[in-house]
Amino acid sequence: MKKIIIIAATLFLITEGYSQTTLSLQESKDLAIKNNVHIKNSALEMEMAQEVKKNAFTNYFPKVSATAFAMRAMDPIIKFNMPGGNLPVYDGNPANLATATEFAYFPGLNLQLLDRATVGLLNITQPIFVGGKISNGNKLAQLGVDVKEKQQQLSLNETLLKTEQQYWQIVVLQEKEKTIAQYEALLNDVSKQVKDAFKSGLIIKNDALKVQIKQSELRTNKSKLQSGKQLAIRQFCQTIGIVYDSALVLQEDLQNIQLPNTYYTDIEAALPNRAEYQLLQQSVKAEQLQTKMKRGDYMPQLAVGAAGYSFNSYYEGTNTTTNGLVYGTVSIPISDWWGGSHAIKEHKIKEQIAENTFNDTKGLLKLQMEKAWTDVNESYRQIIMMEETVKQTDENLKVMQTSYNSGVVTLSDLLEAQALQTETADKLIEAKTQYQLAISTYLQVTGTSREVKNMR
Repeated sequence: MKKIIIIAATLFLITEGYSQTTLSLQESKDLAIKNNVHIKNSALEMEMAQEVKKNAFTNYFPKVSATAFAMRAMDPIIKFNMPGGNLPVYDGNPANLATATEFAYFPGLNLQLLDRATVGLLNITQPIFVGGKISNGNKLAQLGVDVKEKQQQLSLNETLLKTEQQYWQIVVLQEKEKTIAQYEALLNDVSKQVKDAFKSGLIIKNDALKVQIKQSELRTNKSKLQSGKQLAIRQFCQTIGIVYDSALVLQEDLQNIQLPNTYYTDIEAALPNRAEYQLLQQSVKAEQLQTKMKRGDYMPQLAVGAAGYSFNSYYEGTNTTTNGLVYGTVSIPISDWWGGSHAIKEHKIKEQIAENTFNDTKGLLKLQMEKAWTDVNESYRQIIMMEETVKQTDENLKVMQTSYNSGVVTLSDLLEAQALQTETADKLIEAKTQYQLAISTYLQVTGTSREVKNMR
């Protein structure tokens, strides 16, 4: 039975090991790119812009329209009734008209037309010149595609940054679990020593209670940490588009810390690569094209066309009538020129506003990159200081442990040294995490990939 239990336990542990999901940072990014809803919607918006561009291109081709009309009236639309009778025969002399001696009999006329008819019309129009609105419209459509492409890149960058931030937040919780485990082991050792000393009558019960209180606090903090970790994992799974996995383990750790210079990018070189910078450039171009489009509204428009029609009234003795024609049109909006000049000036002002916004935002983007670089360096300095502090608390704990074993210091002093060592270890983990987050932000605002930088 004992062998069976051992085998069953071993199989359970193996199964648990294989069911555990482990993700690296790059794998998490790949999943986010594949599954994130914002990225999917951004791709669909890109497709929409492509369709708008294709639609604008069709304006270069002739416009063909066909119309068919059929009608049946309750009464004929045209009615004409002329009574019959003897009509004087006119010999050409007006004097004889009133005293005519010869007559011709007219039987009368009752005419009813258009109680039913069908009409077919085909029209083809080819614009020759419409003030450049077709060509500029196509340029605007292409600009719309470019803008959506940059917005798609922005959405991708934001999602990847969010993925990295959530990834490192879970990593820090994993690292804190290790710290808690170490602290728990220290408390268990102290608890064993205290229990032995209490049984031997070397210490009072109050010392044993102090250790129990610390263990109770540790259990509470451990429970809070586990709850926070599970919530963070849920949020992370939502971001990268996978089913929630409570056993998810992230592969990266905080051991290998690269120097800040590894990630440095020249600001002037990075600025043109920013999607925000490129979007501002496109906004200026869009205003310029809008001005040209508005100017086209007040320019002559020339078009040629051809039309054909077919008419059938369905009366006996009549045939279907068909005909065709070619034509040209010239439209000159003379009365609109006065008001149009002000509309064009309005668009020129909008161009200037877009230029001013572009120039101002360039400076803001540079400041953003400079601040991100400052944050990277400051975070790294925090790591250096905390590593030195951790060394000091480790050494302090060793001294306190030796002194307690020798009876030089009290149990409270030892417990305080253990708590201080755990606290500084946690702060070091947080400092390393902030450094990773600062790097992620810096790479995002400089348009650089972490993977490319790590290859240097």
